[in-house]
Amino acid sequence: MVEPAKNSIGPFPKKPHNQTIGKWGEQHAARFMSDQGYAILERNFRTPYGEIDLICSKDAEVVKVEVKTRSNTKMGYPEEAITRRKWSHLVQAAEEYMADRPDLPQNWRVDLISIIGSPRTGLADISHFENVIHD
Repeated sequence: MVEPAKNSIGPFPKKPHNQTIGKWGEQHAARFMSDQGYAILERNFRTPYGEIDLICSKDAEVVKVEVKTRSNTKMGYPEEAITRRKWSHLVQAAEEYMADRPDLPQNWRVDLISIIGSPRTGLADISHFENVIHD
């Protein structure tokens, strides 16, 4: 049996549960949007205001998608986790994305994909809320 070196840090730590669930949810959301006829333009677009999970297009409209995933509803529904500040940052990020891409249709909206499920079960209950910008 080979023993690890004394200065070894061991195996890499696992991703936190929330990150694993979040990435799994984003994959399901992208597949869902694609199945609905949307073209996926970008994933995980980062700005100083935050990240846009998915950017899609359909029918001359650009759709920024916030994806919220939870494995259960014990702490509430995924869509309830978005704060007023998050909405504001999402709109600012969307505006920055559009300003840098004058070649895209300038008609845009923000949608929310809410997912309850987990990679362990493989089941996903998906809800799609269109045009969810809150003032």
